[in-house]
Amino acid sequence: MKLVIVESPTKCETIKRYLGNDYVVKASYGHIRDLATRGKGGLGIDVENNFAPAYIINKDKKKVVYDLQKLAKEADEVILATDPDREGEAIAWHLAQVLGLNVATNKRLEFHEITRDSIGEAMKHPRTIDLALVSSQETRRMLDRIIGFKLSALINKKIHSKSAGRVQSATLKLAYDQELKIDQFVPKEYYKINCLILLKGKEHELTFLSDSNGNKEINTMEEAEKILKLLNGEAKVVSVDKTVKTIDSKEPFTTSTLQQEAFSRLKFKTDKTQRVAQSLYEGISVNGEHVGLITYMRTDSTRLAPIFVERAKNYITETYGKEYLGRPKQFKATELTQDAHEAIRPTSNHRTPESVRQYLTPDQYNLYKLIYNRTIASLFKGKKEEILTVKFDVNGVSFKSDFVRTLFPGYEIVYKDEEEVKHYKELPEINVGDSFTISNSSVEQKFTTPPARYSEAKIVKLMEEVGIGRPSTYASTISTLKKRKYVVEEKGILTVTDQGKKTAHVLEKYFPDIVDAKYTADMENKLDSISEGGEKSNKILSEFYNEFIKEIDHAYQIMYVDEVVYTGDICPKCGSPLVYKEGKNGKFIGCSNYPRCNYVQKEPKPVVYTGELCPKCGKPLVKRTYSKNKTFIACSGYPSCNYTVKEKKPEDEETKIVKKCPQCETGNLIKKRGKYGYFLGCTNYPECNHMEKIGKRRHS
Repeated sequence: MKLVIVESPTKCETIKRYLGNDYVVKASYGHIRDLATRGKGGLGIDVENNFAPAYIINKDKKKVVYDLQKLAKEADEVILATDPDREGEAIAWHLAQVLGLNVATNKRLEFHEITRDSIGEAMKHPRTIDLALVSSQETRRMLDRIIGFKLSALINKKIHSKSAGRVQSATLKLAYDQELKIDQFVPKEYYKINCLILLKGKEHELTFLSDSNGNKEINTMEEAEKILKLLNGEAKVVSVDKTVKTIDSKEPFTTSTLQQEAFSRLKFKTDKTQRVAQSLYEGISVNGEHVGLITYMRTDSTRLAPIFVERAKNYITETYGKEYLGRPKQFKATELTQDAHEAIRPTSNHRTPESVRQYLTPDQYNLYKLIYNRTIASLFKGKKEEILTVKFDVNGVSFKSDFVRTLFPGYEIVYKDEEEVKHYKELPEINVGDSFTISNSSVEQKFTTPPARYSEAKIVKLMEEVGIGRPSTYASTISTLKKRKYVVEEKGILTVTDQGKKTAHVLEKYFPDIVDAKYTADMENKLDSISEGGEKSNKILSEFYNEFIKEIDHAYQIMYVDEVVYTGDICPKCGSPLVYKEGKNGKFIGCSNYPRCNYVQKEPKPVVYTGELCPKCGKPLVKRTYSKNKTFIACSGYPSCNYTVKEKKPEDEETKIVKKCPQCETGNLIKKRGKYGYFLGCTNYPECNHMEKIGKRRHS
């Protein structure tokens, strides 16, 4: 028996089917170990001994590890097949450590799609664990631990912020800078000139270019009215330019561009995009066979495998015609490109979205269709457009209009651009000297608008552009910012909270390097160079640590502490002043003598009066709540008066009335439940305590 270990359990069945009965396939369920929290500063790193890390098995993975160790002892061979990225390499190394495998010789499979061909090729060409890549991940993890523990403890104590981190804080700064631009924005007044001409019997809008003095902007109503007075009579054509342009299709998806496009077209948040993509990668049951539909979804490469390109070319030629076949986009790796394996693409061009739709959820179908169409479109020829640009003169005021006609649709037959441009089947016959009647003209007062807040997808794009983080961290970084309540999200748009602004401001003031995008990108490049055999882990760690600890110690001395806001009340438990505090569920009132006194004031709930008086003492009745939001009616004079009664439901008076009360003659007898079962009682209770037994029905 041979044991193959993957990360996700959903892959096990598929890979087992591909490999046969001689193999057992089990999952590690992600990372099995992490840095301990012992040692100096609880870092789990021996900073005085070449930054030696101390690892422990995660609590929730102890049984997983135990089961894998047991299987490994019984197996003739153990093969590691974790994900094909930096984290996957680290997981493979940790598995080798806990299972007692020889890192230098043990087989490590690398595949980027879960298909029979891909798994078969990986089995034919196994490699060993890439220790340089593992070292890169390990150094990155230790840096994150040092920054996270030390900086988080500082800002938690000083400004009550929950955490800070290498990637997290630099990303927060991007959103914060945009928020500052919005806060500092001062709107400017301007005016828009609307001018409509009659073209073939229909109104057509012109675009304002400049007034008679060449001014392209209109800033006052006086200027606008002067222009408006000139817009009478006809618009004369002064120039006609006809051009043809070719628009190339877009490249296949990377992690970043997929998240951006999924947000733009499908309104998916970044974490949802990754979650759905993960399910497509790990596989779907199609016609009784579990198959992976897309390649690995964490990548910043736009390259397509030659074998896929050849098959896709044949598919395009057969399905759409040879005239639509273009060339693969030339992949250009930048200094920020890592893990350059393949773009995110379908594993089979013949597995069209419609052919698998019945096996997918709506979200899976929509994302798969997006990936499939974008990939196929990237191999199409570009679309050709003919553009007619016409400039008009109206008494010295210049206007223009563009008329667009599609000559060849190219890639748009499978993947349409989002821009809504009005296209004409035939361009109008317009010549220099032609005149057109102005049917309407008007002025609109406008104001410039502030910069837009970033969407999740825009933040991802910026992270990629400046080199903050890597494809595997984009979604989790945004998720952390939301979890820490540094940003709030509504319909995919992020707004920085007051606490987020304070955190970014303080970090920028005392730790400018940590929030600086260039510094963070340079650090990422250094970490990446470890995987290429360049930089040394100990050198990077020691240089960073020694300087960083000095900054931390200095900040403890000079950083201001959030001013305590007193409530004006005294703690009933110890007599110390009560203060406003910030907790995981928001603001609350607690004792200033914490941790010696842990008193927390419960938030008073608003009193809801019923409008009735207590029959026992005459005070108003109120509605009270007990477990699971159930309510009852009680006297507001409690504890002096302990009168309570079950709250009446709206239908009580109407649907359960049996007859008029014979005793008080104003109330109704209704069905009630007592200690010994149901009975009829008066609705005027307790003023009227008349009751009757409910007779049992006779069965004929």
